[in-house]
Amino acid sequence: MRAVRYHGPRDIRVEEVEEPVCEVEEVKIRPAFVGICGSDIHEYLHGPATVPCTPHPITRQQMPVTLGHEFSGTIVEIGKGVTRAKVGDQVAVKPDLFDGGCAACLRGWVNCCRNLGFVGFSGSAGGLSDYVVVKEEQAIQLPEGFPLDLGALVEPLTVAWHVVNRCSTQDARTALVVGAGPIGLAVLLVLKARGMESVVVVETSPERRELASILGATHVLDPQTEDIVAAVRAMTGDAGADVAFECSAAQAGLDTAVKGIRARGTVTIVSLYGEKPVIDALDVVLREKHVVGAVIYEDGDFEAVIEAIWSGQLNPRPLITNKIRMEDIVDKGIKALIGGRDKQVKILVDISLKSEAEGRTVRHDQLRL
Repeated sequence: MRAVRYHGPRDIRVEEVEEPVCEVEEVKIRPAFVGICGSDIHEYLHGPATVPCTPHPITRQQMPVTLGHEFSGTIVEIGKGVTRAKVGDQVAVKPDLFDGGCAACLRGWVNCCRNLGFVGFSGSAGGLSDYVVVKEEQAIQLPEGFPLDLGALVEPLTVAWHVVNRCSTQDARTALVVGAGPIGLAVLLVLKARGMESVVVVETSPERRELASILGATHVLDPQTEDIVAAVRAMTGDAGADVAFECSAAQAGLDTAVKGIRARGTVTIVSLYGEKPVIDALDVVLREKHVVGAVIYEDGDFEAVIEAIWSGQLNPRPLITNKIRMEDIVDKGIKALIGGRDKQVKILVDISLKSEAEGRTVRHDQLRL
């Protein structure tokens, strides 16, 4: 079968590999759509960070690995001991891996696992392949008729869902979102879905500012031409935003988020920084501000996001800016996101199967199981 394999910096290949075997309590999935994540781009440009150079403590595997951790698909086989899933189920895959024995896991915080890993990074399995095998509990069922391209957005939207969960928004009226990349825009969608009165988005790209407006941002500001902190204070009676979300991965963005909130406001940091940023601790102390981190998601978040999309509470379709073939993953996927940040948000790889008998491509939504 085909698989997109990561061999090292700027070395991603579409290769033929053996089809995985479905073991006890596992399901085999035919992926439908796979999102390209910023972490995939980081691995491509800068070398292994999430991909293991030595055997991963959970999977015991290392490079090369099959990429793809944001994906949907259809179950085509179930292993012994599978009790819930059945062949034909359409699913979104929850890709996190945890050891279950570290201090964080023992307290139920598996997203903070000391040895946190992912399908699509930490072993041979990954969604950018014709078939992938995962544990049954990682295959989260989608409602019948749920669009599979939106199914590939469940994972990044769940990250945003958890980000918003990490701070109290119950009495918040104004939120500040710094950075309108895929996660920042997803945070915007979640905030609007939860009824946030005012959402201010800060972004340098004019195209992404426009998309933020389309998605419901109350105000969209350009930090290159505006004093963001002054603007936010002017909107809030000189108080500042109630909550802020740092999604830019830039020092300037973190500064804006911390300075832009009111006394006893909360900044939630979701960014993964290339270089360690600094924080104005005096401002945090004197105004009793809260600064918290957010990493991936917790139990129940996937199901909550699926329900929000299915009910119409969340509409992430505008985030999809292109769909490509597996064979075009580097040129039309990763390089397009690197060089066309202003034009692209979420590129999905449309995984298709070739029928040897008919010599043509069969799209996933044409398959009958």
